[in-house]
Amino acid sequence: MSTPANAPQSLSGLRVLDLATLFAGPMAATLLGDFGAEVIKVEHPDRPDPSRGHGPAKQGIGLWWKVLGRNKRAITLDLSKPGGRATLLRLAATADVVIENFRPGTLEKWDLGWAELSAANPRLVLARVTAFGQFGPYAHRPGFGTLAEALSGFAALTGEPDAPPTLPPFGLADSVAALATAYAVLTALAARDRTGDGQVVDMAIIEPILAVLGPQPTWYDQLGHVQERTGNRSANNAPRNTYRTADGLWVAVSTSAQSVAERVMRLVGRPELIEEPWFATGAERAAHADVLDEAVGSWIAARTRAEVLAAFEKAQAAVAPVQDVRDVMADPQYRALDTVTTVADPELGPLRMQNVLFRLSATPGAIRWAGRPHGADTDAVLTELGLTPAGLRALREEGAV
Repeated sequence: MSTPANAPQSLSGLRVLDLATLFAGPMAATLLGDFGAEVIKVEHPDRPDPSRGHGPAKQGIGLWWKVLGRNKRAITLDLSKPGGRATLLRLAATADVVIENFRPGTLEKWDLGWAELSAANPRLVLARVTAFGQFGPYAHRPGFGTLAEALSGFAALTGEPDAPPTLPPFGLADSVAALATAYAVLTALAARDRTGDGQVVDMAIIEPILAVLGPQPTWYDQLGHVQERTGNRSANNAPRNTYRTADGLWVAVSTSAQSVAERVMRLVGRPELIEEPWFATGAERAAHADVLDEAVGSWIAARTRAEVLAAFEKAQAAVAPVQDVRDVMADPQYRALDTVTTVADPELGPLRMQNVLFRLSATPGAIRWAGRPHGADTDAVLTELGLTPAGLRALREEGAV
């Protein structure tokens, strides 16, 4: 996606203080920064965001941080020091949003809770992102997205019926919560535009992932129904599975629409199954998944993946290759969308990473820079705030920056 350097951005003029670490809070700030918000990443002087050290690194530089820290100015402050506290309150007075993920009560311990922040800036939105929320019996427990994936029911649904519950190999609950937090922040800002007052966003990571699991609570409430693990199959339609091709690769097939299910059966040479009484509904087809999987799977197994994809496309039936990151980087649709784009980085040179999340025709987002070194912008940001060289020296002597 080519974006002119001077193109207006939707969130230009919005200032966000990112006090959070690992991963939902910082990712929410990234999503806001991608569309023009000025994001100031505040890290401890001696304990930077752990995402800087997560996963593979190049030349000692964490690559995850390059993505998570993009479009952010990086400063250091020790909020437990008087100078750090005072400086944060000065920053908050200039900001629209603060995002934090300390355990409930931590900001209050430093006299930086909602009472102090809102006194410094009544228009401020404070987004508090924690595993379990700000109250309730679990509120003070340590927690990560993995616990949300287990607690919400996601893990219980994932995996083969006769295998253990399965956790995702990436930060799924954190990512869903980040999307929800960005939405919540913008919702609170819309309310502020009407009322003039800021407010607190209480985001519990255990909640958004439950929201995307569908109507399970309602099914249980009304019918006592508990969804079970079905592997790659669905209880709502069939055929729906992954199938191996003759060249040892994999494709995924979905038939959520009745018309698509019929096209698939005609394609694989089993049109007589369409006439079966049970074929008329998704749930009944799912009850006969063994028959349908055998029909589809045997046809696919006799053909290469390229042949399967071409035949499905010609038949207007839904199929996709099961791709790893190597395939994604070469995929023509992702390339057309510029979903994985190239960012110039002064430390590592050209970097490829996921682009902004969606396209806007008039005020597009953009990756202006990748994650910055720890504390790289401290002097610049605090000087803009009005601190003098003597004031900066005093903060350093105190260990506050």
